Amino acid sequence: MHRRLNAYVVVFAICLFGLATRNVASQDASDSGLRAGAVVVDITPQTYPVESAGSMTPRSVRHAHDPLHARCLVLNDGKTRIALVTCDSCMIPREVFDAAKQKASVATGIAADHILCSATHTHSAVSATPVFQSPAQDDYLPFLIDRIAEGIVSADSQAAPAEIGWAIGSNPRQVFNRRWYLRSRIKIDDPFERGTDRVQMNPPRNHPSLLQPAGPIDPEVVVLSVRSLDGRPIATWANYSLHYVGGVPGDMLSADYFGEFASQFESMIGAEPSDPPFVAAMTNGTSGDINNINFFEGSDRQEPFEQIRIVANDVARSAVVAYKRIEYDDSATLDMSESVIELAVRKPDNEELARANRLIEQAGPGPWNDRRLIYAGETLDMANYPDTVKVKLQAIRIGGLAIVTTPCETFVETGLAIKKLSPFKPTFTIELANGYNGYLPTAEHHALGGYETWRAKSSYLAADAEEKIRSELLRMLERLEQSASR
Repeated sequence: MHRRLNAYVVVFAICLFGLATRNVASQDASDSGLRAGAVVVDITPQTYPVESAGSMTPRSVRHAHDPLHARCLVLNDGKTRIALVTCDSCMIPREVFDAAKQKASVATGIAADHILCSATHTHSAVSATPVFQSPAQDDYLPFLIDRIAEGIVSADSQAAPAEIGWAIGSNPRQVFNRRWYLRSRIKIDDPFERGTDRVQMNPPRNHPSLLQPAGPIDPEVVVLSVRSLDGRPIATWANYSLHYVGGVPGDMLSADYFGEFASQFESMIGAEPSDPPFVAAMTNGTSGDINNINFFEGSDRQEPFEQIRIVANDVARSAVVAYKRIEYDDSATLDMSESVIELAVRKPDNEELARANRLIEQAGPGPWNDRRLIYAGETLDMANYPDTVKVKLQAIRIGGLAIVTTPCETFVETGLAIKKLSPFKPTFTIELANGYNGYLPTAEHHALGGYETWRAKSSYLAADAEEKIRSELLRMLERLEQSASR
């Protein structure tokens, strides 16, 4: 796949370069002060059926309920240009993002290491990377690469004088920690049949077995807003630590609440039709152990998409409250850094491999529904993984606000720690950015066990990975602070 993706990097470079140069003259004439451009591009597949992500079993989809988008924002302070992209996808591998960044960089001159690309984590998008028994939809990836690159180029070409600001909202109503301690009499099963897990993901709702959540939530709704100097909204980038909502039929694609939030927020602020149009985006915070299920009280059965609309509306209202008290600045400066660190991989030992082989030999070829067999297959896959992997991290400063990224399904504890210790207020994390390296439980949560720690293509980093990633991100933030104070 790597060679095929690399072949696409150059194909449209000349066309994209032509688009990118459209705005050069005006930019050169006024290179002081902030400039911004934003665009939404459609990444809904053009042909069907396609493999859909977000399930342990293969799932083929023949139509989309609502469009999938890549939302792109380019900021330029006259010295530094950065691009922010969020895609309606469950997770996207690093080689896809890298190929899109390279194409966009060639066309615009924006450094590839100054481009942040992330996935929202909708569980009803096209499969872009193999996880569990869902293969990647390989023939979709060149299209995805092209569309991301085109979006960045288009946003850059539309950059115009702008001002930027931010505010923090709060919505504790739609986020719940999904990992729970159960009463001691309850046996917690695991697919490896070890019987050592002390917490369970997604236990029965409002059930006598429930004791207490195993972790906190982060209710913050961060709102980053960009507008023209005459007050026309250009873009709003929001961040909320909610895994996804769901309630999408298995035979449909959907952007989940992320897309619905964008539509409802735009309507709530009364964004007028404009050219270019206003762009709203919701990015995923640190939600590896967070979802939208109220385990305390339970809920009634709902129609498909009903909960998506409820959550999007409620979170959008919280975002609008924050949006209305934003103070804007047309002289905010930008800075961005990137770091690649090497982390160990949890590999199966000989005994674990023997068990996996035995189970699969007895059951026959998949696909399987039995979790023991699904994870036996994952165990065999993990035997072929390298001993270490390189993980890409980023840190961005926009005036006095900071953004950091991880390529993982990051636990809320990590995001809260970074917010507390960061020299910038506010700081937020965008997860599933610049690649996919599985779940990132803290060392304490590794000791508790549970789904997010079960070794698979979706959870394979060593137990010390979270501490190393968190420490590196905080070092990067400290360096940005030192650079800003010079």
